[in-house]
Amino acid sequence: MSKPSLIPDFDYFPPDTPLQFLHEDPQVLVLDKPAGLLSVPGKLANREDCLITRLQAARWDALLVHRLDCDTSGVIIFARTKQAQGFLGQEFEHRRAKKTYIARLHGQVAEDQGTIDLPLASDWDYRPRQKVDPTGRPAQTDWQVIDRTDTETRVRLTPHTGRSHQLRVHMLALGHPILGDQIYAPETTRAHPRLMLHAETLALHHPATKNWIAFTAPIPF
Repeated sequence: MSKPSLIPDFDYFPPDTPLQFLHEDPQVLVLDKPAGLLSVPGKLANREDCLITRLQAARWDALLVHRLDCDTSGVIIFARTKQAQGFLGQEFEHRRAKKTYIARLHGQVAEDQGTIDLPLASDWDYRPRQKVDPTGRPAQTDWQVIDRTDTETRVRLTPHTGRSHQLRVHMLALGHPILGDQIYAPETTRAHPRLMLHAETLALHHPATKNWIAFTAPIPF
């Protein structure tokens, strides 16, 4: 099988939309990130505009906890103190944080649900691509069909690990890439100008109360 062509640099035109707060308290900020906006500044020129920069202009004390891919929308949480940042970081590192995503996939998935357990590693010759690699880091994703049409399948995805591009590569390995994926399914981007992947829910323990809290961002597609 031939290697994919080199991934061209993408044009960055971040959406000019107001911040969408889902929750705010003295310890945490929870937002609904729009598709097309970087979570943090990019390494290349003209990539300074991003979610955390916009957020810190409105809430100076916002601190990064985790990221969503530029083209992914949905729930993202920030801390407001160093102590909260450390606590929330541990929630993710020790897999106590629970996330679900909604995705629209190319083609009809035959089965109703399943689990993908395939290790992932960087494809160094074609960064930022990731690939299934037996020597890579373990990665597991549960998936469940929500709906089907003649040409696509809507699924709910529950990752048990947080590898880079995990959901995108696992759906590609399933034989049904996510629609609108510029890296793994570029042939679908004409009909779907955004990546059809949305972080639907996030649940974890609150850094102050230690109570279980959950947030949901409305599905935009």
